[in-house]
Amino acid sequence: MSSTWTGSHLRLSIFGQSHGAAIGMTLDGLPAGERIDVPQLQQFLDRRAPGQNAWSTPRKETDAPEFLSGLLEDRTCGAPLAAIIRNSNTKSQDYALLRDVPRPGHADLTAQLKYGGFQDGSGGGHFSGRLTAPLCIAGGICLQLLRRRGIFLGAHIASIANAWDTPFDPVSVSEADFHRVASQEFPVLDGQAGIRMQEAIAQALKEQDSVGGVIECAIVGLPAGLGEPMFDGMENRLAQMLFSIPAVKGVDFGAGFSAAALRGSAHNDAFYWEGNCVKTRTNRHGGILGGITSGMPLTFRAAIKPTPSIAKEQESIRFSTHESEPLSVKGRHDPCIVPRAVPCVEAAAALVLLDALLEQEGIRPIQEGVNP
Repeated sequence: MSSTWTGSHLRLSIFGQSHGAAIGMTLDGLPAGERIDVPQLQQFLDRRAPGQNAWSTPRKETDAPEFLSGLLEDRTCGAPLAAIIRNSNTKSQDYALLRDVPRPGHADLTAQLKYGGFQDGSGGGHFSGRLTAPLCIAGGICLQLLRRRGIFLGAHIASIANAWDTPFDPVSVSEADFHRVASQEFPVLDGQAGIRMQEAIAQALKEQDSVGGVIECAIVGLPAGLGEPMFDGMENRLAQMLFSIPAVKGVDFGAGFSAAALRGSAHNDAFYWEGNCVKTRTNRHGGILGGITSGMPLTFRAAIKPTPSIAKEQESIRFSTHESEPLSVKGRHDPCIVPRAVPCVEAAAALVLLDALLEQEGIRPIQEGVNP
């Protein structure tokens, strides 16, 4: 299994299985001398952690990272940064049937076809959303380094089922908006929309089903000029990392798919001068033109599919007999993965953006209180 991402300066490897002894990551290429605020990182990881509310799996894990290398006291030392999270609350027996009867909508089928039964299927193994925890370790660290460079990002639930939140203002979204949404247990801008979303989740759970949704993310403070045309554009880089989150099934930028229904005169963003900077009065391009950042807020959305593991009976097959088999999934699963995926989207974006920034500025530490 290949679970390594190679950027221009950063290289990330994620390892482990959902019910193994531990999951973890190795992040290479960080500048030496950067301070890592571990308590702040833990707060970020807590936003993704399971077992905290009615809309997440009852599985409880502390998700506390143990750093094995790369840190001296609280500073990066230039060596690869390695960390693990120990798994402590596993129930592998709940997954015994799934080795022979795959879950519709899950990688159980394709893993069997590719690895011939040698894959670890307990809790989804290496295909589990549990593997987004080490992604969030790496991304949470990158978020700290980005903030030190004056770049801020945040995400919120744009929709769940048919309930929609207020979108970020694509022109004037700010760091304050990110703080406001991150401080809430249910990460939305409109509390009433959040209530409707929670009601949709509760109804799906009552009916032994699940729901998906959309996450919107924005980044402010990015300099113009990051990215390359064609194969190495910022959309390309971000999409590759975002699709590493198991539940993501679609990504769009700026006006996205709605741009297809517009005329050019309605979609194009008018330019104007603000001092020596060129700005746009609207931001339907989402902060990226020709694969290169424009200096406007970078905005995108990620579509999250409904959780495949549901108690409602579905039609499946049995590998051992080549016959059809009904399946009702037992065990502990999220009726909606969207709320816990919000920090995962932030983490994925932070990794890509820090890598692009290091490509532009060269590898050097940024100390607090010192301008880059």
